Amino acid sequence: MTTPADDSSQNPRRPRAEDFVPGRPVLFRDATVLTMDPAIGDLERGDVLVRGERIERVGQGLEAPGDALVVDCSGGILMPGMVDTHRHMWQTALRGLGADWTLSQYFVFYYLNWGKIFRPQDIHAGNLLSAVEALDAGVTTTVDWSHGLQTPEHGDAAVEALRSVPGRFVLAYGNLLGAPWEWAGSPDFRAFVTRNFSAPDSRDDLLGLQLAFDVTGDAAFPEKAAFEAARELGLPVTTHAGVWGATGDDGIRLMWDHGFMTPDVTYVHSATLSEDSYQRIAASGGSVSVSTESEQNAGQGYPPTWRLRRHGIPVSLSMDTSVWFSADLFSAMRATLSADRAREHLEAHAAGETVVHHRLRARDVVEWATIGGARTLGLDDRTGSLTPGKRADVVLLRNERNPAMFPLLHPYGHVVFQTGRADVDTVLVDGRPVKYAHELVGVDLGRARDAVASTVSYARGTLGEEAWQESMAPEIPRTEPISNPYTYSEYRGEGVAVRQEES
Repeated sequence: MTTPADDSSQNPRRPRAEDFVPGRPVLFRDATVLTMDPAIGDLERGDVLVRGERIERVGQGLEAPGDALVVDCSGGILMPGMVDTHRHMWQTALRGLGADWTLSQYFVFYYLNWGKIFRPQDIHAGNLLSAVEALDAGVTTTVDWSHGLQTPEHGDAAVEALRSVPGRFVLAYGNLLGAPWEWAGSPDFRAFVTRNFSAPDSRDDLLGLQLAFDVTGDAAFPEKAAFEAARELGLPVTTHAGVWGATGDDGIRLMWDHGFMTPDVTYVHSATLSEDSYQRIAASGGSVSVSTESEQNAGQGYPPTWRLRRHGIPVSLSMDTSVWFSADLFSAMRATLSADRAREHLEAHAAGETVVHHRLRARDVVEWATIGGARTLGLDDRTGSLTPGKRADVVLLRNERNPAMFPLLHPYGHVVFQTGRADVDTVLVDGRPVKYAHELVGVDLGRARDAVASTVSYARGTLGEEAWQESMAPEIPRTEPISNPYTYSEYRGEGVAVRQEES
């Protein structure tokens, strides 16, 4: 039996990838349009006209300009490109290695033992593959939480990889093996910023910069110097907060007391904080990036959306790292909705009650994955919704060969529960097609595959076969608790004992 070709090759109503010519208008016709713009709403049999880098019109029955390329989207969902606000892209080079790790085992592998072996070319390889797969899954904007940048040369490699892929990225510069109060203010880091982000054409719409570091809770607050460096450079800060055994309320209090809790700070995970800390985040206008698959599997704490909602704290979604978890936001949306509802049900059952109406709806998590992420990054004036005048970051979900793609009755529920990366038909970034008819466009996947293969070979050889095999199920002695994974600091906090189940 012959496998049918992609529907675009058999369907004369669909143009070819080469028909997308720079400057030629593109009209997406007859889609279920989820604009994520409350002023426009959702449209059945809706149209979106893209001209150049921007969305020009959104409506129904739009007239196609004479030279327009018309894409028939019937049976499909048209939505904004998704936004991932926290992804350790460099770790993609070891995809799946830590499927059975706990957070403690992750710390042992990267923070204590093997994070230091990554060379600049390994950072480049992981970033390259991660950037490509983000676009393939309809994630048009990704924060590269790049805490493997031991030297500015590692940073240069990260930037080079991100600039070589036609997506929208934010490099969150970090170094898990170095003290942030030292590297953030160093001449070498300043030279890196000047070299990569100070030229007239370098700080563009497709690559931004943040600082990424954590606050240990040391009363001396050495991280103050890193916050001051970020403020001097005009850079947002993203930090792992509320992570069991690593960061907690002391760090939040120190940030608050010293005036560094501002609207441009992103708190990642935030799963084990007190009510006081959540109130401080809410009062300061900060936002939280939730990585539900990570929090559920690794042990940072229970995914906190049920608490964030009570405080009105803005939420965005992220997948954390594919050394463990899924590398797409469909999984993130599904896991987040399920975790929030599970908590709501369990609390009701404990009180002898029954939940009869879900507070968190499918639309909410789609919003968190799109315009919510854009707001977190301060990019909501450019992306995150299908709004005329915004950049054309557009995703078409359509797959005529997937029986789960019809009937299309509840579009938000369909995105969250029925759809996956294989259903991403078309992706535009800044009006440029990077995926069409289920195939990547203008992206060299083979180059990324070869680069990662080289890194895997190097890492396996450097670790040695015994350590390589043990890394898939590493043992942590019961008698040696991990009190703090940050090797650059003598501060150890109260310590967290490691629990191992009896066999």
